[in-house]
Amino acid sequence: MSTVNPQPLWQPDPERIAQAQVTTFQAWAAERHGAPADGGYPALHRWSVDELDTFWEAVTEWFDVRFSTPYARVLGDRSMPGAQWFPGATLNYAEHALRASTARADEPALLYVDETHEPRPVTWSTLRHQVGSLAAELRALGVRPGDRVSGYLPNIPQAVVALLATAAVGAVWTSCAPDFGARSVLDRFQQVEPVVLFTVDGYRYGGKEHDRRATVAELRRELPTLRAVVHIPLLGTEAPEGALDWAALTSADIEPVFEQVPFDHPLWVLYSSGTTGLPKAIVQSQGGILVEHLKQLGLHCDLGPEDRFFWYTSTGWMMWNFLVSGLLTGTTVVLYDGSPGHPDTGAQWRIAERTGATLYGTSAAYVMACRKAGVHPARDFDLSKVRCVATTGSPLPPDGFRWLHDEVSDDLWIASVSGGTDVCSCFAGAVPTLPVHIGELQAPGLGTDLQSWDPNGDPLIDEVGELVVTNPMPSMPIRFWNDPDGSRYHDSYFDVYPGVWRHGDWITVTSRGSVIIHGRSDSTLNRQGVRMGSADIYEAVERLPEIRESLVIGVEQPDGGYWMPLFVHLAPGATLDDALLTRIKHTIREQLSPRHVPDEVIEVPAIPHTLTGKRIEVPVKRLLQGTPLEKAVNAGSIDNVDLLHFYEDLARTRR
Repeated sequence: MSTVNPQPLWQPDPERIAQAQVTTFQAWAAERHGAPADGGYPALHRWSVDELDTFWEAVTEWFDVRFSTPYARVLGDRSMPGAQWFPGATLNYAEHALRASTARADEPALLYVDETHEPRPVTWSTLRHQVGSLAAELRALGVRPGDRVSGYLPNIPQAVVALLATAAVGAVWTSCAPDFGARSVLDRFQQVEPVVLFTVDGYRYGGKEHDRRATVAELRRELPTLRAVVHIPLLGTEAPEGALDWAALTSADIEPVFEQVPFDHPLWVLYSSGTTGLPKAIVQSQGGILVEHLKQLGLHCDLGPEDRFFWYTSTGWMMWNFLVSGLLTGTTVVLYDGSPGHPDTGAQWRIAERTGATLYGTSAAYVMACRKAGVHPARDFDLSKVRCVATTGSPLPPDGFRWLHDEVSDDLWIASVSGGTDVCSCFAGAVPTLPVHIGELQAPGLGTDLQSWDPNGDPLIDEVGELVVTNPMPSMPIRFWNDPDGSRYHDSYFDVYPGVWRHGDWITVTSRGSVIIHGRSDSTLNRQGVRMGSADIYEAVERLPEIRESLVIGVEQPDGGYWMPLFVHLAPGATLDDALLTRIKHTIREQLSPRHVPDEVIEVPAIPHTLTGKRIEVPVKRLLQGTPLEKAVNAGSIDNVDLLHFYEDLARTRR
């Protein structure tokens, strides 16, 4: 991909730059903390990584983080893994998430939308009192700081209340979406041994009701540490025997009591996709998430009390936790529970219109699906309040940038962002004061020394290398659950470059400071020494109208050869004939590289994904190398495990 300096697709106007929070923060930090007053974002970023302690101290002052006991210093230990942030400090995440309830009691903290697409508000006052009531009930049930509280819940207000009440008590939250099967949930929750389980009786998706009572019963049987189960009657059923009723626990008018916990006290446990074994149980801290999300949402996403923040997500994905943190900035958070494409492909745009979303986040896959389906957002919906569309989950292809610019607004801030569950934040992405170039993320995040490295650990500019972060971030895991010696944590990120976080993505850092994501480095396509990310192949191939989705794998052969098949899921009515084969190969040869023309193009009935919607490249690669299915993949983490038998059979026939 070219990194020459083209004209930007979008440039913020002087008024937008002047009004951005990151601009006023820079001027304030220059006066108070020695940050550069000139040079804009690049100068501020350089200062933020060179003066890491001072930068994070400035963030806590700017956002008025309330330390109930002061910190001794910002960074007690800089080493990775094991960095110690704000030692001695105590605080509470939920206390900060509810601060806006004092000044904005009757305004909406949450807007809840289901498949009727009619928003229902939950005021700041209501949210605060429900959290206070539930926190008191959790304490009455014996829940203490450090205990785990789990939610098998869709993206509904009750999930937010449960998370905040858990944090208020100092307990540790963890959640899964109700489309996860029992085995997938147990693979996650059994690791952390929860004492309370919040559940629904079912959920609505795609215009249908899905009863989950049998799954809930199985979870109760298989989680022996549970002291209480709380029933939320989303479908209107009675609470099962022995379960507590949600309404009874949240009806008291009680001010929340916020347990003051150490900065590095666990806030929640997130899980890796778990495609090749038990999911990693990733523990992040109350203080680390608080300051990282204030920086990310306040400075990078430019959110404040006048905004409405909508991101299509589920409680099984880190973006849900990130979305809830919008409350930290006083923003109204939009929760959508339902299918992203019901009753039609334009559903998410309709929700953005009806909720008055100012920042609307979605997946790159949804943007491309809208483009293919001929959706015209600006023509069909009033999106005049949307000033930013953000995408994540996979790299947004260049055609996606152009489509958003042409079909939503030519004055649209397009924020393609990239981070990970591992840090519950972004390494690179949104900057309101920088231009947007097609196919590129605007810049690395403040405080994040993001670099592209070659195998020797030398930085690269305008060349593809490994995504590394050379200094600690507050939201990096404090540990993995059930990893007493830290070996699994160390081996996940620090085994290649000692003391430096290696994330497992191929990236290019351009000479103008932007970032291009090429896909996972552990599924990299390496033909004759020329490396290419799978995302580049997908972007080119899926422009063809006949291709609904694709999966490309590079398989090292026992004889030293390299087999690179491309699997294609065709659009209805399309046929993989010689003409289409020729067009696929020509597209890759001309747009990418003659070396990366696939050895075979193979039609498949569908492409397998993780439960959070990511194409599973590495497990398919292992299947094609002859690894048995039960060892190549954790079946419970896949959206349709039956699809994997195709690759298993293919490996067998190729031997």
